[in-house]
Amino acid sequence: MKNPLTYFYDKEADVFYFSSGTPKISDETVEAGNDVLLRVDSKTKNVRGFTLINVSKRSAKGRGVTLPFSFAQISKV
Repeated sequence: MKNPLTYFYDKEADVFYFSSGTPKISDETVEAGNDVLLRVDSKTKNVRGFTLINVSKRSAKGRGVTLPFSFAQISKV
């Protein structure tokens, strides 16, 4: 796996960060709705990470959370 998905939860800010690879200064941030921010490679337009805001409010009822995007399947080269 070239860039495994890494994550970090900031309890004080109540924010979950997910990243595939190291963030680049050239990455763009796109609001996906429902307190989700996507980090997108400015050249390839591939999603390189995402941020979930207000995490504790999402899971207060102990259920799974539906996000406003899905992952695309990547074929092996």
